[in-house]
Amino acid sequence: MAKIGDTLKPFTTQAYKQGKFVEVSDGDVKGKWAVFFFYPADFTFVCPTELEDLAGIYPKLQDMGVEVFSVSTDTHFSHKAWHDSSPAIGKIDFFMLGDQNHSIATNFDVLRDGQGLADRGTFVIDPDGVIQLVEITSEGVGRNATELLRKIKAAQYIRNNPGEVCPAKWEEGEKTLAPSLDLVGKI
Repeated sequence: MAKIGDTLKPFTTQAYKQGKFVEVSDGDVKGKWAVFFFYPADFTFVCPTELEDLAGIYPKLQDMGVEVFSVSTDTHFSHKAWHDSSPAIGKIDFFMLGDQNHSIATNFDVLRDGQGLADRGTFVIDPDGVIQLVEITSEGVGRNATELLRKIKAAQYIRNNPGEVCPAKWEEGEKTLAPSLDLVGKI
C-alpha cells in the first residue's frame, strides 16, 4: 500500500466536476494540498454517505488550499449519472475521477485483488506531492469528514511550524508540543 512519505505517481484520467467532463493528471495536483478519497463503487450504500459528508466540508478545504479528488473504478460517465440521480451525490462540487483502467488505484495500492474495486482509502498529499496522511477502512466502516479536516489542519500546521507536533485531539489554535529531551517521560 502507498504509505506516508511516498510520492504521488503519474496518472491521467477523465473526471466529472460541476457538470463537465475534464481531464485530470498528477500535474494538476502538484503545488497544492490534495485529498485522494477512494471508494468502492458508485450507486452503493456507505459510499454516498461518505461523499456527501465530504461535500459538506469541501468549502472549508478549498479555503485551506486543499483540492479533493474522489476516485472509484467507475467511469466519469457513471459519476455523472450518479451525480444527476442521487440527492446526496448531487451536492458534490469536487472532482470525481474515473479509474476504469485501475491505474490510480494501483498507484496507491488500494485495488482489491480479483474484484476491480478500490478499498476505502484516504490519502492526503502535500504541495511537494508527498503523502502525509493515510487512512484505510473496511467495507462497512464509513469515514468522518470532520476528523479528516482536523487531520489536514494538523498536517498543514506541522509543515508550517517545523519542530512542533500536534498531540491527540489537537484542534486548531490549541497548544502543540516541541519534542525535546526535556519532555521524555513527562507527558
